[in-house]
Amino acid sequence: MAGVEESRHEWRVPRRIVALKAAGTMLCGVLAIAGDGPQLFLAGVATVGFGLLTGRDLVAPVRLAAGQDGLVVTGFSGRERISWNDVDRIRVDSHRRYGLTTELLEIDAGEQIHLFSRFDLGEPVVDVAEMLMRMRP
Repeated sequence: MAGVEESRHEWRVPRRIVALKAAGTMLCGVLAIAGDGPQLFLAGVATVGFGLLTGRDLVAPVRLAAGQDGLVVTGFSGRERISWNDVDRIRVDSHRRYGLTTELLEIDAGEQIHLFSRFDLGEPVVDVAEMLMRMRP
């Protein structure tokens, strides 16, 4: 049974990120209540946006799971299973702009490309990419 546990990995949204999104929802909600005119509209839109992101993180915290049979990707559109045969490429896309480096894990599965940041996975994307490459048959 230990082999089964070791062959399956999950990456989820960190709790602190969910808490920050929830705090953003509350802050924007307070601004919407206190505001008027354009401020009310913008704060209301931001409240709904943060609320949707927070809800998604609470309902489906696991963004990526990998096992011997392939990957499971979870997002706004639901869950999708991708077999290892359908995965064309796994790479880390790194961009440097305004003194900040942004890294995204890119999983190319035919006509679909799935992108994940460290805020989606709870770990540095380079580490996740290396683990996926080791798991891939």
